[in-house]
Amino acid sequence: MGFNIIPREEKFFELFEHQAGHNVDAAKAFLDLLKHWDLKSPGFDKLRDIEHEADITTHEIIDKLNRTFVTPFDREDIHELASKMDDIVDILQSLSLRMQLYGVDRITDDLKAMSETLLQSVECLHKAVPHLKDLTETRRILDYCIEVNRLENAGDNALAHAISHLFKGKPDPLEVIKWKEIYEGVEDAIDRCEDVANTIEGIVVKQG
Repeated sequence: MGFNIIPREEKFFELFEHQAGHNVDAAKAFLDLLKHWDLKSPGFDKLRDIEHEADITTHEIIDKLNRTFVTPFDREDIHELASKMDDIVDILQSLSLRMQLYGVDRITDDLKAMSETLLQSVECLHKAVPHLKDLTETRRILDYCIEVNRLENAGDNALAHAISHLFKGKPDPLEVIKWKEIYEGVEDAIDRCEDVANTIEGIVVKQG
């Protein structure tokens, strides 16, 4: 990689780490909400607060992107990385609100299992993101990304397993619709983790 006499804006790396941290906080808060399910739980407000902080971080990244001449890597990759990480928090906050509005009265083991997979995924990303500022350790970054891809496949399998449970016996059609949407919401968040991992892999390849 060539030497650039114009210094890069290093603040981006700090903001990316903050955003990855918001994802972990949101996944932990969501799982804790499920384990101690109560429609009046303060966990709903906690998720909303995390989502607000994540939005602030995303806006700060985009604002800095618009005001920075020399960026650490391609502008479109910075924008995509920030947006995809923000999506994860948005999905969880929106899903928790929907579950509250639906008056969900119990939490299934399938939902908890899928949420555990999501937490593992965001934790992998949280470990990978700091290494973007030092691409001499590309193998470690890619290992984390590979693990996120594996977890996404596990999430797909868990979704199929969860939905199959919905159709056992004589299910209530409204319950099937409600829970299918909830399960797919968590899977959507897991998919976003894979999107982030793919973006990180692309950055590594371009900068390598």
